[in-house]
Amino acid sequence: MREYTFTEARQHFAALLEEAKKDGKVCIKKKNGEMFYIQPAISRKSPLDVKGFNLGLSADEIVDVVRESRERNFS
Repeated sequence: MREYTFTEARQHFAALLEEAKKDGKVCIKKKNGEMFYIQPAISRKSPLDVKGFNLGLSADEIVDVVRESRERNFS
């Protein structure tokens, strides 16, 4: 993990973010000894966030299929 001074971090912030993205984390150290770490945030996606696809059906046809399935008697 690379360590930057506060001044370096300010001057090259975009490159610092890219490096954090690539390497996982970078450190910024201030003159008073304080240290800060920058790392990419974990992307949180819903398991229901799925890519759609075209069935070639109209909205009315889809509604009809759903109605038919609800009216079926499975006994």
